[in-house]
Amino acid sequence: MKLAIIFAGAFIIFSFVLGIYLYPQMPEMLDSHWNAMGDADAQSDKIIGLFAMPIVMLLLFLILLIMPLVDPKRNNIKKFRNYYDWTIFVIIFFLAYVYLLSIFWNLGKKFDFAAMLLPAFFVLFLFFGFLFEKAKLNWLIGIRTPWTLSSEKVWNETHKVGSKMFKICALITLFGFVFRDLAIWFVIVPAITISIYLFVYSYLVYKKEKKVRQVFRQV
Repeated sequence: MKLAIIFAGAFIIFSFVLGIYLYPQMPEMLDSHWNAMGDADAQSDKIIGLFAMPIVMLLLFLILLIMPLVDPKRNNIKKFRNYYDWTIFVIIFFLAYVYLLSIFWNLGKKFDFAAMLLPAFFVLFLFFGFLFEKAKLNWLIGIRTPWTLSSEKVWNETHKVGSKMFKICALITLFGFVFRDLAIWFVIVPAITISIYLFVYSYLVYKKEKKVRQVFRQV
């Protein structure tokens, strides 16, 4: 079994063990949601607070392991399978990190929750930047729009641009450490902006490619 998968599984097991160990010590209601300012604004029963995230991690882990078996483009996934496996790890690591933050918070260790999320988003965006350099056309991970999924050329060109943009996005998140009151916005705004841009960009590349094909047919 690949090292990335083993590490991801270990994080999931650790999360369940930690939840079971801490269950007797936790209050009946736990803070479970934080607003953009990093303040807790919702609570949940401690069973949900302690075990909802580990269950989500486990289900997502299993889905990501199984889906390549049924993806119509599964042969393409094999071409970057090592990156795909590390994608599973990075996603599980991200969720485990958020889970640990919530645990520390509910143990009374108060901190700026939004600012503490910045390192995780930095790693996530930076990894996606490198992943998009290697990802081949598939239905599971990547910049999946109707146009990238319809053309390998559109997929490649969109991911080439997306790779650079997500690396820049990762760097922008670091400004959140300087402007603490706006920390989460240095994650949300760049991520949404890039997503919209790449959606439109993939459409424009597709239209351009389609126009070129039509010209060649006429010739």
